[in-house]
Amino acid sequence: MNAVAEAAGVALGTLYRNFPSKAELMVEVVAEVAQREVDVVAKVAVGDGTAAERLSASAWQFASRALLGRKLAHALVAEPVEPEIESARLKYRRKLARVFEGIIEQGIRDGEFPAQDVQASAACIVGSLFEGLVGPLALDSLSTAQRQRQAQAIVAFCLRGTSGKMD
Repeated sequence: MNAVAEAAGVALGTLYRNFPSKAELMVEVVAEVAQREVDVVAKVAVGDGTAAERLSASAWQFASRALLGRKLAHALVAEPVEPEIESARLKYRRKLARVFEGIIEQGIRDGEFPAQDVQASAACIVGSLFEGLVGPLALDSLSTAQRQRQAQAIVAFCLRGTSGKMD
């Protein structure tokens, strides 16, 4: 908390008045950063293109941003945290899943995707993105190209799983 107060240019007491604990501060940080990421992905999701194109672009947007800010992304996804912070993470995952649900629902309506459990499919996409990127985000030994290939493979997997097409 001392380092945060110093970096913010506020007195430690001021910081504690607004955030009585480190966990409360981190919940707020997770909520704010996560909402920003959901908003970026949602903007791509409602753009032009077919459902498959928008799903692929949205998943790639998430993955590429995670790779660019990999330490922050790893902290948002995989760092061991207190239960309050984990609860904020779960809200983030659910919001992100809702973005993918919208794309999948449109794809089903347009006959582009087969009928499926939309919530389960969206949750699988989020899970694939989060879990598939955790290792590459954490490993400093991987090159940027290796991380990008991993992200591309995850996006392709998500699209295959949703579209029912096995290439």
